[in-house]
Parts: sequence; structure tokens; C-alpha cells
Amino acid sequence: MTGPELDLDLARNVALGIALAAACGLRIFLPLATASLASMLGWVHLTGDLGWMGSTAALTVFGVATVVEVVAYQVPWLDNILDHLGAPVAVGAGTLLAASLLPAGDPVLRWALAAIAGGGAAGIVHVSLALLRQVSSLATGGLANPLLAFAEACGALALSLVALLAPVLALAGVVLLVVAALRAARSRRRTRSASPPS
Repeated sequence: MTGPELDLDLARNVALGIALAAACGLRIFLPLATASLASMLGWVHLTGDLGWMGSTAALTVFGVATVVEVVAYQVPWLDNILDHLGAPVAVGAGTLLAASLLPAGDPVLRWALAAIAGGGAAGIVHVSLALLRQVSSLATGGLANPLLAFAEACGALALSLVALLAPVLALAGVVLLVVAALRAARSRRRTRSASPPS
């Protein structure tokens, strides 16, 4: 592989890893199942020590976990609990996915980059949606939560598929999503600090 071709392949894998990691913030296991299936089909190549993610056993576990997670999020009171419990799991899954697509090279650099970019993207998306679900729970008594959960599952699937087909485009979408989430959080903080104490 030549220099420019290697750089292009590296850029594609970094974009793919971060986009799939961000999708873990929407649904933790669906992007893992997508990456596992894509690896089995030869569409992506997982880094050596994480090649186990492309096995039939891993795909089965990720697939079952995806179904359980999607169904559990349809239960209004359970979805809020899952948001709290799932935050560190989403960060871990995002880190794992990003690391699985980065070059083997220096393990410290690889895992640090995976944690910052992949885990960070997954965490920001997950926390932003958890806050949105709390607003939905308060405003609708949880009645709108199943619709929100369905939209999140569709978003995770769509982002995972776009990441496989057009990683750079998916990464651009993730960047816009993260920027919007950070702006919303900043705006919410300003509103809280501006409102008089009750």
C-alpha cells in the first residue's frame, strides 16, 4: 500500500470508528453488532487483537443484546434507569469500537485516541439524549418516551449504515450532532443560572 493510499485508509478507519462510536450513544449494542457483521462480510477489517469482534459468537451476543436494549427502551420508567446505567457502558463501547478500527501501532496512543474521540463522542451523545428523555418524561409523563426511543434506535441504525458506506460524511454528521448537543447544554446552563431561585 502506498503512502497516500495508506493515509486515505487511515482517515477512513478513523472516521468510521468515531462515527460508529457516536452511534453507541444512541444505542449501545446496535453499532457493535453492525461492526461485527461488517467484519464477517469483509467490509471492514478490525485491528488484530480485537478481531474477535468479527466472530459468530460476538455477533450473536451483540445481536441479542441489541434486541433486549431496543425493547427495554420502550418501557417509559425503565428507559430513564437505562440512561443512567448505560452512560459508562456507552463510553466503553465507543472506545472499543474506535480502537478496533485504529492501526495496531503504539497501544497507549491507540487506546488514548479511542477513549478521547470514540468514548467522548459516545458519552456526549448518550448524555444529551438522556437529558432530552428527562425533559420528555417531565413534559409528557413518559408517554412520548417510546417514540423517542424508536427514533434513537432508527438513528443508531442509520448512522451505523452511513458510517459503513460514507465514513467521512457520517463523521461530519457526528461533529454537527456533538456541537448541537454542547450548545444545548450551554444554553440550558445559562437558562438555569438566569432563572431566579424559587
